[in-house]
Amino acid sequence: MVEKSHTAGWMPNIYEPLRNISQRVADWFAPPSDASTVEDFYDINVELPGVKPEDVEVSIDDNSLIVRGEKRSEREEKGRSYFFSERQYGSFQRTFRLPPDSDNEKVEADYSDGVLNLKIGKKKPLQPQAKKITITRK
Repeated sequence: MVEKSHTAGWMPNIYEPLRNISQRVADWFAPPSDASTVEDFYDINVELPGVKPEDVEVSIDDNSLIVRGEKRSEREEKGRSYFFSERQYGSFQRTFRLPPDSDNEKVEADYSDGVLNLKIGKKKPLQPQAKKITITRK
């Protein structure tokens, strides 16, 4: 496919750092996580330090697991001058596309020490069964 763009010629070098910036911003606000699998389930761990469990929502939509919530700021600013502040506050969302064999009816979530652990069950593979076909005479 040929694409016509205003960034043709020497201009792409100028615009290249801005390309995909929305994805970079989303990744910066997305909580770190890891995902693994064992025989019976998928295991996803999401780091949420300083986030209360009641401020987290987990849902499944169209075979995607969505973790969203908010880290609230509760610090007192009165009479205080900051040299720097690296702590992040605000809303976040992380979406995980689930494999076809995930069982959306078997999802467990627990929260401990700032880590949300999600276990998503796997569907049992269908066993092929032989089927006899009746032959009719015409």
